[in-house]
Amino acid sequence: MKEIGHWINGKLVKGTSGRMADVFNPATGEVQARVALASKAELDAAVADAARAQVAWGATNPQKRGRVMMEMVRLINRDMDKLAEALSTEHGKTFPDAKGDVQRGLEVIEYSIGAAQMLKGEFTDSAGPGIDMYSMRQPLGVAAGITPFNFPAMIPLWKMGPALSAGNAFILKPSERDPSVPLMLAALFQEAGLPDGVLQVINGDKEAVDAILDNETVQGIGFVGSTPIAHYIYSRGCAAGKRVQCFGGAKNHMIIMPDADLDQAADALVGAGYGAAGERCMAISVAVPVGEKTADELVKRLIPRIEKLKVGPWTGGNDVDYGPVVTAAAKANILRLVESGLASGAKLVVDGRGFKLQGYENGFFVGPHLFDHVTADMEIYQKEIFGPVLSVVRAKTYEDALKLAMDHEYGNGTAIFTRDGDTARDFAARINVGMIGINVPIPVPLAYHTFGGWKKSSFGDLNQHGPDAFRFYTRTKTITARWPSGIKEGSAFNFKAMD
Repeated sequence: MKEIGHWINGKLVKGTSGRMADVFNPATGEVQARVALASKAELDAAVADAARAQVAWGATNPQKRGRVMMEMVRLINRDMDKLAEALSTEHGKTFPDAKGDVQRGLEVIEYSIGAAQMLKGEFTDSAGPGIDMYSMRQPLGVAAGITPFNFPAMIPLWKMGPALSAGNAFILKPSERDPSVPLMLAALFQEAGLPDGVLQVINGDKEAVDAILDNETVQGIGFVGSTPIAHYIYSRGCAAGKRVQCFGGAKNHMIIMPDADLDQAADALVGAGYGAAGERCMAISVAVPVGEKTADELVKRLIPRIEKLKVGPWTGGNDVDYGPVVTAAAKANILRLVESGLASGAKLVVDGRGFKLQGYENGFFVGPHLFDHVTADMEIYQKEIFGPVLSVVRAKTYEDALKLAMDHEYGNGTAIFTRDGDTARDFAARINVGMIGINVPIPVPLAYHTFGGWKKSSFGDLNQHGPDAFRFYTRTKTITARWPSGIKEGSAFNFKAMD
């Protein structure tokens, strides 16, 4: 059976801890590989090597670092299908969805080409008599990223691109559930010209995470995952004096106003709620129609669309709408929450519990579910399900709908569908959520803007990609300089004195 190790000092190496974890094919339920789980000693050795490599890399001018990113863009485009296939095989995403995962990461690498512009400091001439003042942005040194299973290409690239182009060495601890794509990306970075040791990919579990948190050389940590783990990493990392940004769970609402185009809204909800089997932190999991008539008409349009969804393996072609969830445990948790919704009194108008796929009976497939008449006190409303389950919560008024989203503990993304500009402007101004969509169901900003939620969806002051990424991965140093006037006559700069 295939064994997956680590990427250390520019090459693949086997793990030495003796601990391994299974990597499943989610479509079949079979173990397809085993991945090494690093010990603290392995992690610390990789960090030490990275720190040594960072000295020369940090001293490399940002234009040259940007050229590595430029070549990385070419290589990712060259290997797009190969990366997407590996991603689909381990994660279960459809092939088009896997390519989208790689593409959104690629866009941050494209943005990172412009590191020289992002790293410029400020200058004030004659801040005082004979005094100039200026600032410079310098890399942290060694930074680390701890990334989730649901975007094994995109989120590692979101972390690696800005961190590396800013002059840091980087330690990536990807999810042990789908580890192959991050290792492939590391090999591409080396091919693009990144020096050995500047990027280390260490597979592991909590032992590796704690080793990153405890290692004094690691100066900054970026994390994406569940809120409890985000809070743990943020608290412990900050207590150790590190710079930390952590992004947690979500429960994203979409408000549908009575004046909305309901066919457009229904299409948007199906794509945003069930795409990638709902395993997205920006998935819409709560639809909030305003008014009973709006709710009845929306549900009427949703049911046939959801019932037509095709669930299957990524090898099923482009007509497969979504694939399996990542593990048997994830499937079991989703179905448990469905039962909780029924027990709480919600109406299950599309029931996917009995879904079976011929030839893939042991795969981790979950049929699509649609709940109506969900209320805010139900577990299926309060918790992030992370599966193909959409809940309809009926609101009497716009203010009631707004309050639902504002009162929820998560604040990652939200959307409103309306034809009224005044309502949309009011919504965008008042809602306490980090990313807003107006007639856009999944409001993920492009690479040159910043990505991040509010409330328990985010811990830390700076967000992912965009200008915030370069602020996070660098420190500002401010210099005040005074050069007293010297004796110019007779100096070495006087041509007469040089005759």
